[in-house]
Amino acid sequence: MATTTISSKFQVVIPKEVREKLHLTPSQRLQVVEKGGVIYLVPEVPLKSLKGALKGMSATDLREKKDRM
Repeated sequence: MATTTISSKFQVVIPKEVREKLHLTPSQRLQVVEKGGVIYLVPEVPLKSLKGALKGMSATDLREKKDRM
């Protein structure tokens, strides 16, 4: 498990092995989420990278908005 320290300017360095594993790049944006006393850093994904993610999905089983309640 990698560790890091909060600087006097409240900056945090993401350890190299984590950056490489997640393919993080300089200037990439991260969402900061706090839940139950735990801080999560979630990389933002460009919409272009999601192109084709739903390819082949069946549209026949979609429900109407009125049926979702």
